[in-house]
Amino acid sequence: MIHQFSSVSSNGSRALSRRRMIKLGLASATAMALAPALLQAAPGARRRVVVWSEGTANVDEGSKEVYPHDINHAVADGLKPLTGWEIITATLSDPAQGLDADRLNGTDVLIWWGHKRHGDISDDLVNRIDQRVREGGMGFIGLHSTHFAKPFKKLMGTACSWREYVTDGTSVKISIKDPAHPICKGVKDFSLPKIERYGEQFKVPTPDSVPLEGIYTKPNGTTEPCRMGLCWKVGKGRVFYFTPGHETYNDFFLPEVRQILCNAVQWAAPSK
Repeated sequence: MIHQFSSVSSNGSRALSRRRMIKLGLASATAMALAPALLQAAPGARRRVVVWSEGTANVDEGSKEVYPHDINHAVADGLKPLTGWEIITATLSDPAQGLDADRLNGTDVLIWWGHKRHGDISDDLVNRIDQRVREGGMGFIGLHSTHFAKPFKKLMGTACSWREYVTDGTSVKISIKDPAHPICKGVKDFSLPKIERYGEQFKVPTPDSVPLEGIYTKPNGTTEPCRMGLCWKVGKGRVFYFTPGHETYNDFFLPEVRQILCNAVQWAAPSK
C-alpha cells in the first residue's frame, strides 16, 4: 500500500505527519510479521487450529522443492475451506517453540509434523500439550513421522515404533474402511504413487477406530496391508494419526488428503 501525505508549511504539521508516518510504518511492519503465521481468521471465529512443523522440510535437499514454505504452510493452506476457524502456523524456531501458554490454551486442534528434531522439543511443552488434550479436550493430529514426536509418544504411552521404514518406490492404495466415520466424509479410495513404507506392527495402544486402511505394493509386486488412519480418545481429547506425509512427496497438496485433514480437524475439535 502507498500512503500519500500532503505537503505542509508549519513545523507542527510536519512533525505530526512524521509521527503518523512512523505509526503507519510500525503498523505495516507488524502486519507483515504476523501475516505468515495467521493464514485465515474468519469473522467472529470461535475455533483455532495450529499447524506445527519443526521447520526442516523446506531446507533439506529433496524436500525444499516440494515444500518451499515448509509442510505446515501446505497443510494450513489445505484447511482454508473450513469455516469459522482461525488457522495458524507455528514452528520450532518460533518463540516458545511456537506454542506459548496463551496460544496453546486457546487452541482447539493441534496438527503436528516432525521428523529430525523430535529431541529438541522441551519436556515442559510436551507436558502442557498432554495436559491440554487429556484435561482440556484439545484435539491432536499426528502426521507421518510424528509417530516418534515426544507429544505423540506421551499421549500414547508406548514406543510408537513401526516394524520397518523403507523408501524404495513403494506405492499404496488407501481405502475407506469406515464410510460412516466423520474423517471419511466426502473421501473415496485413492492411491499414492510413492510412500515411505511403514511396516506393521505399529506399537501403539489399540485404536478406538481405524477409518482408513491401505495396501502397499512394493517394487517387486508383492503387497502388504497397513493402517493409514487411526483414532483414539485420550482423556477428554481426541487423537488422529495419519500414516502418509513424507517430506519428499506432495501428499499434502492432494485433494483427498486435504479433505481427510479438514474432516479430522472437525472430528478432533472439542464440543462447544
